[in-house]
Amino acid sequence: MAEVTPAEQPNGQATTPQLVLQKIYVKDVSFEAPNAPQVYQEINQNEQPQVQLNLAQKASDLGNDLFEVVLSLTLTCTIGTRTAYLAEVQQAGLFGIAGFADAERDGIIGSYCPNLLFPYARQLVSSLVLEGGFPPFLLQPINFDALYAEQRRRQENGDTTPAVLNS
Repeated sequence: MAEVTPAEQPNGQATTPQLVLQKIYVKDVSFEAPNAPQVYQEINQNEQPQVQLNLAQKASDLGNDLFEVVLSLTLTCTIGTRTAYLAEVQQAGLFGIAGFADAERDGIIGSYCPNLLFPYARQLVSSLVLEGGFPPFLLQPINFDALYAEQRRRQENGDTTPAVLNS
């Protein structure tokens, strides 16, 4: 990340940039196995399950230098044309972010905060899939720095659609 320079307060004094993680919490969670119990037999056959991950994030300015960042993961597993399971997780955090320039603050919200939230979301998805009766699924690490850079590049080129990861 770029060098951090103190922001100016209205009275002309410099403030020390502060980043404080106040809370990490599950905002929403859902798990569906619409074709259970028949789908469990299909898993044991030769047909290979296909897994798709959709990733999104949203940030809300709550005022007083407090931001809520929500990382949304949707994992869909299909076998042939049938859905084996659908796991949706919204992992959120409250972050106190003060004293940064706007571009630095946006980088923190777009990259650093999701990096902190991802391990919690990954664990929750893994637990949901396992408790749903399916083989364990471990999400691979995600490069949020690259996703944020891609999103910024797309915005500069006039593309307003959010960058969504499909794998």
